[in-house]
Amino acid sequence: MSEDKRNLGPREFIGRRGGDVATLVESSVIASVPEAKRAAEEARRELRFDFLDDRAVLELLRWRHVDEEDMFNAGFKHGVPLALVGFGAVTYWAGVAQYWETAAARNAYLAVAGAVLALEIFFFVRSAISQWGDPVRQNLRARAAKYRQIAHVARRGGADIPAHYPHYGPYPFAARFRPEVADRGQSESKGADDHGHR
Repeated sequence: MSEDKRNLGPREFIGRRGGDVATLVESSVIASVPEAKRAAEEARRELRFDFLDDRAVLELLRWRHVDEEDMFNAGFKHGVPLALVGFGAVTYWAGVAQYWETAAARNAYLAVAGAVLALEIFFFVRSAISQWGDPVRQNLRARAAKYRQIAHVARRGGADIPAHYPHYGPYPFAARFRPEVADRGQSESKGADDHGHR
């Protein structure tokens, strides 16, 4: 995972990719709502994470932001070339190649264009699988999504929590918790030796 270079305060994190800096809501605020406290305790057993530990939650939210950045960057890196190559190939075929005199030339163009597009699709899919399919990242997303649900339960119960806190929603995909997967140290991810200790 890449590392965000902003200087964050001791209780701050970035809520969305490129978004404003947000401040952690203390666990005592969430736990003041009995329903939210129960939900946090149940989630602790289910997801093996203490949702009422401020330090652990802050690190979770910081890593969730890094994960979102990495997913966006990977999609941009491979999605934009795929779109440009695809658009260029179709446009050139529609305007030029389909009017070539010999079928052999047209077939050669289709073969080359198809091979280039297949290669771009391969890189895009490989990148998506590595980002979405990483079981440690999936556990991170599952925990971040659950924390957001717990915070919303507390807010509905009268706790002083900003709307949409922590300012991003759960992934609709690739956020299934895998209890068989051991959490590896986040510092093992590239470029992130001290991300959680800024």
